[in-house]
Amino acid sequence: MEMKRRKGSSIYVGQWYSAVSIFAPLLLQSCFSLDYKEALSKSLLYFEAQRSGRLPYNQRVSWRHHSGLTDGLQQGVDLVGGYYDAGDNVKFGLPMAFTVTLLSWAVLEYGKEIDAAGESRHALEAIKWGTDFFVKAHTRPHVLWVQVGDGGTDHYCWQRPEDMATSRRAYKIDEDRPGSDVAAETAAAMATASIVFRTTNPHYASLLLAHAQQVYILH
Repeated sequence: MEMKRRKGSSIYVGQWYSAVSIFAPLLLQSCFSLDYKEALSKSLLYFEAQRSGRLPYNQRVSWRHHSGLTDGLQQGVDLVGGYYDAGDNVKFGLPMAFTVTLLSWAVLEYGKEIDAAGESRHALEAIKWGTDFFVKAHTRPHVLWVQVGDGGTDHYCWQRPEDMATSRRAYKIDEDRPGSDVAAETAAAMATASIVFRTTNPHYASLLLAHAQQVYILH
């Protein structure tokens, strides 16, 4: 059986090869010209925009101000600080802990590259902002506060955290109300961060490890 070439197929193939030969070098050049240092810088800057609590003097996101300064007040605990979850104003312990774990892991794996990009200080500050909150949230050996704010009401109201008027009810886990997922992840976050700070801040590293060991029992 004689194979018949579809009319115009050679033209299409030729055009495809021509397009590839023209655009491939441009695509490769574009890939190699990406500024990964800037990408890293912007990624860490994002976490400063998500900060809750009393912001420090060196806060680089100038349009953010203090917020959530009464978090935990209704429950008689200090839950000021930490990170807002995304575009809402709730502080969810599980994604916050997972984020801090990965930030710490990144510093441990790519510390030299992060330092070469001039972002070591910002990376450590991003980690510590989260772990400081976890230490606060671990008010007793078998108690961990894992959420501030109510997602049901908060998600109906899109507003700046500085202006929020929604419920700031806090939720905890303990021996009677367990939460294996968030307990294990919070323990992992503090344990990993303790390795990060072992050299530069050994006292803080020991504090984090002690809290991590107690929180791990809750899982």
